[in-house]
Amino acid sequence: MELGKKIKQLRFKAGLTQEQLADKIGIGAQSVSKWENSVAMPDITTLPLIAEVFGVSIDDLFDLTNEQRLNRIENRLDAEDELPRDVFAEFEEFLKTQLDDKQNGKRATELIAYLYWHRMEQYGRKASRFAKDAIRRTPGEKHCQWILNKTDGYAAWDWNMHNHTNAVEFFGEVVRANPDTLGPYYYLLDNLIADHRAQEAEAALKRMSALKDANPVLTEVYRAHIALARFDEPAADAIIEDLLAKNENDWVCLFEAAQYFAGKADYDRAIGLYELSFEKTDRRPRFQDELMAIRDIHKIKGDYAKAAETQGRIVDLLENEWGMTEEDDVKNAKAEQARLYELAKK
Repeated sequence: MELGKKIKQLRFKAGLTQEQLADKIGIGAQSVSKWENSVAMPDITTLPLIAEVFGVSIDDLFDLTNEQRLNRIENRLDAEDELPRDVFAEFEEFLKTQLDDKQNGKRATELIAYLYWHRMEQYGRKASRFAKDAIRRTPGEKHCQWILNKTDGYAAWDWNMHNHTNAVEFFGEVVRANPDTLGPYYYLLDNLIADHRAQEAEAALKRMSALKDANPVLTEVYRAHIALARFDEPAADAIIEDLLAKNENDWVCLFEAAQYFAGKADYDRAIGLYELSFEKTDRRPRFQDELMAIRDIHKIKGDYAKAAETQGRIVDLLENEWGMTEEDDVKNAKAEQARLYELAKK
């Protein structure tokens, strides 16, 4: 249904004249008449007011299908760092209505998790900013350090804060319920290895490698990391070097090897492998993971000029491969590049 006809339908349902609707919105009655006769369209800034008067969402004004509404929610979450409270509430309410829908239930469940995570990230950034300010004001006091552990992943000395027991329990449960599904094994292995639970990791890897869709490259990568979890660095290095020799043009192998060497603080080797992975990846548009890693390594080494240069490559990637121009991701990437250039001057 056209927007003008939808407004007319809603106006009749609300028992309003064109003049009464115009008064509520703060415009002339002639404008409402033009909308309803498809002579003109409401200004975009007027749509929230129209929706408010009729007690509907902006989506309802356009008669979007449920799939279109889900697409709109996902696109907006991808593009914006912060959602106004009314938009958050609108998205939350709609997604809850779709959770039990046979066609859209799975996607709605994923999106409502994304919505809550998006809000958590929004407030997490604010919590981080004020926690850092508090620490700068009273650096000798221990009040907000734990907040940075939660918001930014800062290291925590206490084992009971940084161990992954709960994650192992959860993904172990998922693996047991879905023994032939590959994904949960990866997440289980990641958390076991992070806690140096090598024996359990070996058992999980054995089960995972027997699956028909198991990636042999990733299987070997996990073998290397399990060796590291056992503090057997020579064995781990040998596995990675053998893997590289056999898969020198496989960008997945190159990326995982780069991750391995970055984790060992062998930064020059890591940068070279990240560059090769970025060059040889066959997907377009490319992800920015390799460039982010290279940027962070330059930051670790104190070379902020190279870090800023690499950040510029990220901006170029977002704009020219992903087609982003005004999205928050691009704005934030440019702001970070400017910050790094300023650090390079000091």
